Amino acid sequence: MLEMVLKSVAVIGGLGLIFGSGLAIASKKLAVEKNEIIEEILSLLPGINCGGCGRPGCDAFAKALLSGDASVSECTVCVSENANDIAKVLGVEASEAKKLVARVMCVGVKDKIVSKYIYDGMDDCRAAAALFGGPKACSVGCLGLGTCQTVCEFDAIAVNKKNGLAIVDADKCVGCGLCAKECPRGTIVMMDPELSRTYIACRIHQKGKAVSQICEAGCIGCGICERVCKFDAITMVDNLPRINYDKCVHCGVCAKKCPKDAITHIRKKRK
Repeated sequence: MLEMVLKSVAVIGGLGLIFGSGLAIASKKLAVEKNEIIEEILSLLPGINCGGCGRPGCDAFAKALLSGDASVSECTVCVSENANDIAKVLGVEASEAKKLVARVMCVGVKDKIVSKYIYDGMDDCRAAAALFGGPKACSVGCLGLGTCQTVCEFDAIAVNKKNGLAIVDADKCVGCGLCAKECPRGTIVMMDPELSRTYIACRIHQKGKAVSQICEAGCIGCGICERVCKFDAITMVDNLPRINYDKCVHCGVCAKKCPKDAITHIRKKRK
């Protein structure tokens, strides 16, 4: 009996040795050689795989850079020093990335927005939107379930539990755009932070009573903002104000006069 056990152990041990040797040889034969340039580029990229560049991750972006299918400026998360170093590795000139910031195009706070039904599902805007478009009557309003907050790698966006709207911390936002991509209603828009110091924070294209029936805070298309603007920077298009940023001086008068507070004006920070 002992002899049979020893033989079995010897056979199993021998097979393990053979298979182990085979795997070791195969790993060397089939090993993918690392590209030193890609490795150097990867060491300079953020490495968070946010997808803001439109690729599935930093590795794919590094390969696209090396093949000439991408430019360093496409990574808005990459700091300027690293971007310059990547350009040197590639032997190209570094172009400065235009940083964008996320803006939430909704003013429909909890006590102002009308609900179609009571939602009792998982805290995910995508899941809620899949159920008859979501519980809120406004089809373009913020659902407030925090998908944007979940996907943000920089803690730059969070849902205000009191009013149910997503709020962006512009100082933390790096402009990767992932929150905008994941928002099922397209409520989050990436904008130039300087130009968008004044912006229309509502996208309802209905007018007057029709708007009030779904959101008491929505733009009613009254046109007051257009009339009070001394710089002809606002025109009404399809019941919504449209700002011409070539003319806008960010005086904030339109925001002050808006009866629904549907226009957001952010004062420029003093240096």
